[in-house]
Amino acid sequence: MRFGAFVAPFHSPKGNPTLQLRRDIELAVHLDELGFDEIWYGEHHSGAYETIASPELMIAAAGERTTRIRFGTGVNSVPYHHPYILADRIMQLDHMTRGRVMLGIGPGQLPSDAFMMGIDPRDQRDMMVEAAEVMLPLLRGDAVSRTTSWFTVDNARLQLTPYNPEGIEVAVASMASPAGATLAGRLGLSMLSLSATDARGFDALDSNWGVRERVGADNGHPADRSRWRVVASMHLAETREQARAEVEHGILDLCGYMEGMSKSKLPFATSPGAALDHWMTNGLPVFGVPTVGTPDDAIATIQRLVEKTGGFGSFLFLANNCATWEATKRSYALFAETVIPAVRDMNAGRVASIDYVGDNAGTFFGAMQDATREAIAKYRPK
Repeated sequence: MRFGAFVAPFHSPKGNPTLQLRRDIELAVHLDELGFDEIWYGEHHSGAYETIASPELMIAAAGERTTRIRFGTGVNSVPYHHPYILADRIMQLDHMTRGRVMLGIGPGQLPSDAFMMGIDPRDQRDMMVEAAEVMLPLLRGDAVSRTTSWFTVDNARLQLTPYNPEGIEVAVASMASPAGATLAGRLGLSMLSLSATDARGFDALDSNWGVRERVGADNGHPADRSRWRVVASMHLAETREQARAEVEHGILDLCGYMEGMSKSKLPFATSPGAALDHWMTNGLPVFGVPTVGTPDDAIATIQRLVEKTGGFGSFLFLANNCATWEATKRSYALFAETVIPAVRDMNAGRVASIDYVGDNAGTFFGAMQDATREAIAKYRPK
C-alpha cells in the first residue's frame, strides 16, 4: 500500500494566505522526507477556504524541492479548461518533474466556480467526459480531431511525449454515485474515492469498484486495485486526548466554511468539543468521519477500509488544517514512523530474527559461553 495526502486545501480566511500556500508546498517536502508516496493538489476558485487555483503551479514549485514523491492534480476541474491546453500543461509538468505527475480529473465541485464562468452545473459531467475522451489520446501522443458544443480540436497533437514509457497516469474522482467508476472503467482510468469515511461514500466503496470492474471488462480495461486511491480525514498524536485538543484548535474555522456557504449556523458548532464530537460521530459532508487519535486508531481505520473494499492501492489523508502547522507535521511523522511499517509489515524480518534468536538462546549463548571458557583456559598464563 502507498500513502499520501490530498490537499484541497481548507485554509481559514483568518490566516495569512501567502503563508498558507507556502505551507502547502512545505508539506510536500515534509512528506517526501518522511517517505510518503504521493501528494494531490486541488483546484477551486471561490469560497475563501480552498485557495489553490492552479494545482499545476503548486506541483511545479514543490517538484523543484523534492526528489521522489509523486504529484497529482486533485483534481483539475476539466470543464474550466480547453482540453488541449490542459493536456499540454500536464505534459510539460511531467517532464519538469521527471515523470512524477498524475492527472486527476473531475467535473468541478463548487457551483459558484461554474456560475462565475457561465457554465451550467448540469452540463459539467458531460463536459468532463468529452474532454477526457480528447485528453487521453493526446497524452498518448495521438492526433485528435473533435468538435463539441464548447471546444474544437483540429488534428491536434502535443509536441512532447510522456517522460516515462508507461505514460501519464490519469485518475477520476469518485464519491457516492457510480458516475466516476463508470468513466474509469470505460476509459481505463485510475479511481480516487473521496469521502471514503462518509456514510454514503463508505457504503458505495465496494459497489463502485464492482462497477469499475464490470465496465472495465466490457471495454478492455481490466481493473487494477493498485491504481485505486481511498481518501479519509485523519489526525494523529501520542494520545487520543492530545489529538482531540490539536484538532479542536481550528475545528470551528472549518465549520465556518460550511456556515459561510449556507449562511446558516451549524447547530453543533457551539464549542470546539461539541463540533468535534459531532464530526467524529455523524461526519461532515466531504470530510466524512475522521480518525482523531493514535497510530493504533489509524491502523484500525485502514483495516476497516481494506475489509470494506477488498483492498486498494493508496491511502490518502484528506488534509483538514484544523491543527497547528507543527502539530500537523507531527501527525504525518507519527504516521510514517508507526502506521506505515505496521500496514506494510515492514518489520516482519526483524520480528522473525528476534524470535529465532530467542527460541535458540540456549544453543547460541551456551556455545558462546563455552567458547569464552575455552579461550580463558587456552590463554591462561601457565
